Amino acid sequence: MTPANPDAWTQLPEGSPALACVDIGGTKVAVSMADHRGISGKVSEPTAKEGTRDALAVQIIRLIGESCLAAGIPVSSVGAVGVSSCGPFVLNEGLVELAAPNICGGLAGKARGLPNDWMSALLEAPLRAAFKNVRVENDGVGALEAERRWGALQGVSNCAYVTWSTGIGMGVCVDGHILRGKNGNAGHLGHTFVVEDNEALCGCGLRGDVEALVAGNAIPRRFGAQGYADASALFAAARAGDAQAIDIIDTLCKVMGRALFNVTALFDLQRISLGGSVFWHNQDYLLPRLQAFMQGKLPALTSGLEIVPAGLGERVGDLAALALVMR
Repeated sequence: MTPANPDAWTQLPEGSPALACVDIGGTKVAVSMADHRGISGKVSEPTAKEGTRDALAVQIIRLIGESCLAAGIPVSSVGAVGVSSCGPFVLNEGLVELAAPNICGGLAGKARGLPNDWMSALLEAPLRAAFKNVRVENDGVGALEAERRWGALQGVSNCAYVTWSTGIGMGVCVDGHILRGKNGNAGHLGHTFVVEDNEALCGCGLRGDVEALVAGNAIPRRFGAQGYADASALFAAARAGDAQAIDIIDTLCKVMGRALFNVTALFDLQRISLGGSVFWHNQDYLLPRLQAFMQGKLPALTSGLEIVPAGLGERVGDLAALALVMR
């Protein structure tokens, strides 16, 4: 059961080593500390995308120090670092590097405008050089673990967490087992295809995948010329009755609906929890459309499926990283 006091989720036993919680997104990096008082000392800044390939890892190590200072915790007392990160990952001698489309500019080239030519960004190796215990997982997996522990997926053996944010991510659990895959990339829903012949360019270099079509950073690229500078502008226009904006969002929901149906068909899911900034700030508009899309489609697979908002809401990023290292 979820504690009545949400802060009780994050309180470690008195005397336990502090835990560093690192949330890496395509837009920002956030770091906070957890100890017997709960989570504190949160710091964040835009994700490092310039300089050498270790720029992101250097940024994280610095932010851990700043978070410790803000929380009044010595860096030497950090017992473990949990890293919940956008992906995909590649492994170099068994250690995670990021091949994230919204961070590594070498994947899609100059057309996406990122200020680097990285094919991957160093991550786990520099962190392990600075801290003894480090666990790095896809942010979908981290959020899934947090949602299963504290949120909307408690007690559900066949489920998924899906984020609709800067990018599109997912973590999947089947028969009580969280899926990871050969490089920890299981669940990369954003880089699957649900339409044909679409020229929308994803940061991974693919054209027409889910992320290129519906992600938060795809909206200004695809619809900026029509007057929608970002997701907020698009949804504001739709709420004001703009027929064009309504039609665009309906199309986005068809793309995401197909993606969620495919996941349900593949894994025979009971429940999907949804989070991420695009969804969370517009859930009243998006959730009914996604639920309606699923209704009546091959009932043997979709009957009984629940599509629900993430139980942890906007705290899911912090708690995802914590869930990776909290015993």
